[in-house]
Amino acid sequence: MGEQDGRSAEAHAEARGPGPVGRILAALLEDDPAARPRSARAALAKIEAAERALSAPRVQRRRIGIAIAALALLATIVSGVFLRERLRSGGSTTVVTPSIAVLPFADMSAGKDQEYFADGLSEEILYALAHVDGLHVAGRTSSFSFKGKNEDLRSVGKKLNVSAVLEGSVRKEGNRVRVTAQIVDVTDGYHLWSDSYDRDFIGIFAVQDEIARAVVDALKVKLLPGRGPSTRGHRTRNPEAYTQYLLGRQLWNMLSKDGNHRAVQAYQKALALDPSYSPAWAGLAIAEFDEGDLAQSVVAFDEGCRRGLAAADRSVALDPDLTEAFSIRSIVRMVCRWDYAGAKADLERALELNPSDAYTQRRYGVFQLETGRAREALAALRRSVDVDPLAALTWRWIGLAELAAGEPARAREALNRALEISPGDPFASYLLAVTFLVDHQSAAAMHAIEASPEEDSDHLVVVALAEHEMGHERESRRAADALRSRAAHDGYASYDLARVYAWIGERDRAFEWLDRATARAGMGDVLSVKFDPLMRKLRDDPRYIAVLRRMNLPLD
Repeated sequence: MGEQDGRSAEAHAEARGPGPVGRILAALLEDDPAARPRSARAALAKIEAAERALSAPRVQRRRIGIAIAALALLATIVSGVFLRERLRSGGSTTVVTPSIAVLPFADMSAGKDQEYFADGLSEEILYALAHVDGLHVAGRTSSFSFKGKNEDLRSVGKKLNVSAVLEGSVRKEGNRVRVTAQIVDVTDGYHLWSDSYDRDFIGIFAVQDEIARAVVDALKVKLLPGRGPSTRGHRTRNPEAYTQYLLGRQLWNMLSKDGNHRAVQAYQKALALDPSYSPAWAGLAIAEFDEGDLAQSVVAFDEGCRRGLAAADRSVALDPDLTEAFSIRSIVRMVCRWDYAGAKADLERALELNPSDAYTQRRYGVFQLETGRAREALAALRRSVDVDPLAALTWRWIGLAELAAGEPARAREALNRALEISPGDPFASYLLAVTFLVDHQSAAAMHAIEASPEEDSDHLVVVALAEHEMGHERESRRAADALRSRAAHDGYASYDLARVYAWIGERDRAFEWLDRATARAGMGDVLSVKFDPLMRKLRDDPRYIAVLRRMNLPLD
């Protein structure tokens, strides 16, 4: 096209307004997210419509070729943009309909001392709704990340890929409870439903059920026969037992040693009041396991495993339809007993009961990864993050799975997402450093780990390996010596030292420390031996097969 022809075309286009390519680009660049196409499928549908219009006989052949070429390029760009956004958000960028997030209810009690009860009510409603076929419910970690933030509901909906939120408040005084709740359409702020309940405390279960049914009705969910909101098969009739159960759950969610110890006590009080309360046995199981693990003592760990497994068995026996009982027992079986067959059976049963449970999907992904199936692990972890997109822990596991699958660049994307959600996460920083180590970018690895405590074992591993790769043997040995000193009295550090020797090619020393780490179950990160990228150089050694046999891991 000559210069004059070009000017004429520009003037003609300006007079007529933007063409199909321009209109689609303009829509993609809208400041208001609601004005943009909601998904790659929607954008590509506009492109296909434009192509059909351009193919009409009245359009000049030359213009057809140019415009369709432009549209083809635009389609490629659109797909790439939405793929990248999908990776950043953890799943679909399309809002699933019908869908809802249950935000933590506000504690409006006079003493402001009923937060655990308000949180528990929200979780129980979330649990009930998560069993509804055809309803997408955002996971607990993501929904509770907005607690106390007073964030705009439209922003909440966008971040969680939901079309509505349930919010409310609780006021508890003596044996009376007042609950208010409302469902809000996040796209326009319209209230779909609201109600208030004033009941005796023991009537709180009926309130939970009524609110769950209201959500289903308001969102017009088409229920399959017998697949409405799920109520727990076993509920206590003792108000104080329920109170202690909810308190134990909040204390455990604090993720601290003191909180976990107090959670054990709360669950034990609940069970002293109602020994047949299955959910409390499940809560006690994971809290007892964590109690032993946090003690970092062989004797305490073994006792925590014994108590945890007994409590999980009791929970399953009392309620064979309790999802969390199977999920929790799978952890104890895998970590404490290296019972992968039992763990797999528990996870499959839990997923049969509730396939949309983000926690169980993550546990299933971890199981697949630890047994050497990175691709299957990624599929399960992606399902988990689709439900719970703001769960930093799940993003960490996705990073590990991508690394195990030989995709360090994709692993970095996932780990950076974890750090966006949870800035300063030391283990995510360690894993990020490992992605650089396997790419032989030692300086970048050192930069990634610099914010973590220097005395931390993960920090020492990265320093030992990065300094070795850069030819700084004195600094590398200093870090390895610090690890060796720690490993002499800390079995958890034995595996870290094995990592160092494995990566630098000192196989005999690597197996010496790996044998120590696998002398008994439950020692640190030893369950990662089959997928750990720092252990790759040992995999063609017969001694590596012996380690897998010792741990009951599959040999394929």
